[in-house]
Amino acid sequence: MKREGFNKNDYNKTLLTVLIAITVVVCVAFVVVAVVLSDKGEGTSEKNPSVKVSAEEQSESNETEIPENNGMEKESEVIQEPEVPETEEKTPEWNLILANPWNSIPEDFTVELCDIGGGHKVDARIVDELNQMMSDLRAAGHSAFICSSYRTNDKQTTLYNNEVNEYRAMGYSDEDAAVEAGKWVAFPGTSEHQTGLAIDIMSSYYLVLDKGQEDTAEQQWLMENSYKYGFILRYPSDKSELTGIYYEPWHYRYVGKDVAKEIYEKGICFEEYLMY
Repeated sequence: MKREGFNKNDYNKTLLTVLIAITVVVCVAFVVVAVVLSDKGEGTSEKNPSVKVSAEEQSESNETEIPENNGMEKESEVIQEPEVPETEEKTPEWNLILANPWNSIPEDFTVELCDIGGGHKVDARIVDELNQMMSDLRAAGHSAFICSSYRTNDKQTTLYNNEVNEYRAMGYSDEDAAVEAGKWVAFPGTSEHQTGLAIDIMSSYYLVLDKGQEDTAEQQWLMENSYKYGFILRYPSDKSELTGIYYEPWHYRYVGKDVAKEIYEKGICFEEYLMY
């Protein structure tokens, strides 16, 4: 039996076929890998736009919530310097008008007077309280009367000049006489008696207007009770530097019940009340 020999041509054909097959497989594999990588790359690129949009939306949201320049420009446009209205000097309430050596009664001052008998007149608005005070004084067993009330400018001028002349007679110079006289009798235009709100009350048992009045039962009662009717002891013994007038334990001034009560309780004078 004849043994078949080795055929070299067949072997070469088989080897070529195997190499082609391997080549095809490798190419296919590369294609598949490329496709897969391409898909992943596309997937990643598709996600980025969504992130970018979200950031843009957030930015728009922030811009809506926080105005440009933090709203300072808009606020500066809205805030304007307020207009300052023109103001006029207020006239003090009628019962708080101040008359002393440094404060003259206004030139246009007027007052409606009421006759209270005995040749005396006062501001019509204080008559009821004054009458009640004097009535209660008598009801308490005391006796006193009004010795001075409203004065015209002419009357005040006469009283002042008389006082000046008395000091001149005592050897004072004209200038010094005027200064000393003004501490007892107010210079015309600065006297409370010209307002119709002031009265001098004298005890029926001591008919001199001097420091001795303070020791009378009548003045003691008035000093303790006059505030209840809206009156104050206008020139206290320890306030002369503030009032400009020496101590007068007979001179009472109407200021109103509330003001009088505060002045009495605090132990101050009218000038101090107006200061604070």
